[in-house]
Amino acid sequence: MAGSISVPFEPMDWAELAAEAAPTLATPAFRDPATGPTSPQALWRLFGRPEGEVRVTLYRDHHAWCPYCQKVWLWLEEQRIPYRIRKVTMFCYGQKEPWYTDLVRGGMLPALELDGRLITESDRILEALEASFGPLGQGMNAQQVLPLRQLERQLFRAWCQWLCVPSRGAREEARGQQGFDRFAERFASALNAGPGPFLLGELGTVDLIFVPYLERMNASLAYYKGYLLRERYPAIDRWFHALEQRSTYLGTQSDFHTHAHDLPPQMGGCYASGLPQQQAMAQRIDAGPWPLVAPPGSDPETSQSEPADAAGVALARVLRHRDTLLARNPLGRDGLDRPLRCALTLLITGSECPPPAGSAKGLRYLRDRISVPRDMPLHAARRLRRSFEATARLDPANATAQGEPIPVQHRRDQDPSPFLAGANRSAGAAP
Repeated sequence: MAGSISVPFEPMDWAELAAEAAPTLATPAFRDPATGPTSPQALWRLFGRPEGEVRVTLYRDHHAWCPYCQKVWLWLEEQRIPYRIRKVTMFCYGQKEPWYTDLVRGGMLPALELDGRLITESDRILEALEASFGPLGQGMNAQQVLPLRQLERQLFRAWCQWLCVPSRGAREEARGQQGFDRFAERFASALNAGPGPFLLGELGTVDLIFVPYLERMNASLAYYKGYLLRERYPAIDRWFHALEQRSTYLGTQSDFHTHAHDLPPQMGGCYASGLPQQQAMAQRIDAGPWPLVAPPGSDPETSQSEPADAAGVALARVLRHRDTLLARNPLGRDGLDRPLRCALTLLITGSECPPPAGSAKGLRYLRDRISVPRDMPLHAARRLRRSFEATARLDPANATAQGEPIPVQHRRDQDPSPFLAGANRSAGAAP
């Protein structure tokens, strides 16, 4: 009896993948991010008003990594103030644009133009916005807000002391955690003092002041310390859960992987405890599986379930930057083409497609450089990382090969300029 010949599963070609992405690309959020939910791709946010009424220009970073930019960005979104966005490169991942350093001495971010007046430093920006458009909840300098703003700085310093100063042993590591816990408990108590999940009873500017660094604390302490902030403090979990019901926050929210690797250059280093639970958590944050802990409902990253369009959104975002992703990968354009199509086929169909030998390092290079929310929302990023990792594990030559390590002194591997050039050659939103 003649033997059968095994035919390898063929990945979808680019035309087939484009057809799969077409429904997502046709949605209003992709066609026009100036309207609809908060979008990191937007260059304008109009909230139903004509462009001629825009009084505000926000200067923020391309990657949505800047915590102080996020605070102002959220305020504008919550207040539905029409504004223009101009994106700038942060020092840690590329050369800052000369036009911006000519405008703002030192190139600090964020900056904001309000009726032609340039303002820097996020707190001064919020005060100016309140003076022009009214406060969100209680004002920045209200009697009840000032001590909470002080608490945010105390919590920030305790986090930095634990995360960014290397411990010389278990005793110092424990002291770092105790110092952080002391102020985390105070924040939880402040949340419990109100009638709802937010500080002072309703979402206000004071909550937005806490958002950027609480989000980064939640991510970095899980990765570098094996410490789950939301699990330890139910009031903080309720606060995050309430934020995650708002499209404004979801549009700016990052994930654990992005923050774990964008923070070291910004903070001057982040130091892992090295304990088994920390190492296990870091491994899962980098390579999955997700969610990071069980059972369902205890996900430390998000209370949101995966939306039905997560895979489609991930595919559409990859296709938008396909040429640049192929050119900048260690495997090169020709070397990555089939492995990438294999991973995207798995993303869309659920069917595994073994990549060519030697593909794993290129696929994991991509897996490690998906940035949330710059590239796509949290759940879309999880789906894409999962597909890259699963396809890399099918590499017949070296299924454990890793991509080039993520730098810790800088993130120039995330230089936005090639992607901006690619986006300028195609129609649609900015990257």
